[in-house]
Amino acid sequence: MQTRGPMCTTIKKKDRLMEIFFRAMKGEHLSIKRLAHEYGVSTKSVSRDINEIKNFLSDSRDLVGNTELKYSAADKTYYLELDNFLLSKELIALIKTMIGCRAFSRIELLDLITKLKSFTTTHDRNTLDKIISKEIYHYNEVQHDCKSVIDYIWQLTHCIDEQIEITIEYYKMSRERIRRKLHPVSLMFSDYYFYLIAYTCENQNEHAGVQKQAKYYRVDRIVRIIEHRSHFQLDTAHAFDEGELRNKIQYMFPGKYRKIRFEFWGPSVQAILDRIPTARIVDEVNGRKIIEAEVYGSGINMYLLSQGSKLRVLEPAEFVEEMKAEVEAMRELYQ
Repeated sequence: MQTRGPMCTTIKKKDRLMEIFFRAMKGEHLSIKRLAHEYGVSTKSVSRDINEIKNFLSDSRDLVGNTELKYSAADKTYYLELDNFLLSKELIALIKTMIGCRAFSRIELLDLITKLKSFTTTHDRNTLDKIISKEIYHYNEVQHDCKSVIDYIWQLTHCIDEQIEITIEYYKMSRERIRRKLHPVSLMFSDYYFYLIAYTCENQNEHAGVQKQAKYYRVDRIVRIIEHRSHFQLDTAHAFDEGELRNKIQYMFPGKYRKIRFEFWGPSVQAILDRIPTARIVDEVNGRKIIEAEVYGSGINMYLLSQGSKLRVLEPAEFVEEMKAEVEAMRELYQ
């Protein structure tokens, strides 16, 4: 039976109040005159709705925190200011980052963007679509062997948290397919790829008393993950620090730790400092910056070589010889 009379008016008012509140939550700037026209009510009715929302927010600090419905004199509208809500300006930054990293398949990327856009107003959504349309059209994901990077990230996160032993089937750079039984300890993102960081757990007895080295596996090359019933525990010697690794490694190429020193006279020393978080300028000689850094692995060789004739390695001696040998090998290619 259809509700009529005053009760119907009350229901409509409640619906209108909820709609206005939800529109504010999605970032819309609310004009009393425009809302009154849309809902076919007086501006006084909409003003009462606005005041009810403001009173609710004021009386419900334990629930909503410092959320407030504020007035903008510039455009005569009300807007919701939230402590912990995704704003359109934050949303565009996230989406641009996701597109730029190229780590997700086109289907995964579009699904993520669609979900994130639900946090925006219709106007901001249309603006966002215009801004990213060309990038989406030309989007080229990195080639994946796995069905879903996102699914594997979540599964591996669970295994890391619960310290579950796993076996993976994986394609090496040579495209050889291998199986490894692992103790997964971390996930990291670097230069287009997500990486699983893990210790191998075959032949444990052979390595007693010897600190094992963590191995890096690109998640997109994993074609199968088998979770075992067995769990593992890491001793203090094998505790893993993702933050330290991120600061000291380039391109996720493993290798030993060393402290390096080089001179740089290129156009942007800041780009060097940004790329190598541990890098510090320690001196300047004849306009050339002297830089020291702590690094892991051979990826640093690749990065410093990319600077061409604007950089020269100084220390340690073995590192200097490595760079000389690589430069000589490159020169011979052009003889």
